[in-house]
Amino acid sequence: MPRTADPTDIPKRLLDAGRDLFLQQGYNATGIQQITDTAGVPKGSFYNHFSSKEAFATAVAERYAAFMQLSWTRMLATAPEAPMAAIRHVFAQMTAYHERHADCPSGCLIGNFASEIALVSDSCRQTLLAAQLGWRERLAGLIRAAQAEGVVRDDIDATELSALTWAAWQGALLRVKVERSVQPLRDTVALLLDRLYPRLSSH
Repeated sequence: MPRTADPTDIPKRLLDAGRDLFLQQGYNATGIQQITDTAGVPKGSFYNHFSSKEAFATAVAERYAAFMQLSWTRMLATAPEAPMAAIRHVFAQMTAYHERHADCPSGCLIGNFASEIALVSDSCRQTLLAAQLGWRERLAGLIRAAQAEGVVRDDIDATELSALTWAAWQGALLRVKVERSVQPLRDTVALLLDRLYPRLSSH
């Protein structure tokens, strides 16, 4: 591997390789040797930057959470001003992303890690929890704005409605892996936004 004066180059390459491998085949099926081979760095350099595979996975999750936040910012930058229209835009963009990768669906790293290592790594669990809560709060903010406009039901708290949406979305992502189709995402979003979110007519 050519030497580099950038001290962030090797950890960045390792984190990029880890993210891709964890998404493709999961945490348990991915070894450190495979990560370093994919990153193109000596195996010994892994431990110069990360104390263990668990610490590495936590760093990958933190980086992925930051990517999720940046992705939301970018999606909202092109979204309509009306909050409900913005919500629809966000889910349309996320569905389109998974549709582009439908031949090899990877789901969401936060959701994937939650099923593999949350019970055995408290540090990783805390990172996953923070990422999940960040996603849910960003959506809850849009829901509150839509409730204030009277277009989303307000008999369910925005935080609770957002938490339910996260759970439904993650469940749909699992179905995408099994069915090799993004139709579960479309069906779930339609059910949530067209049937569950609207203000009750008698309200």
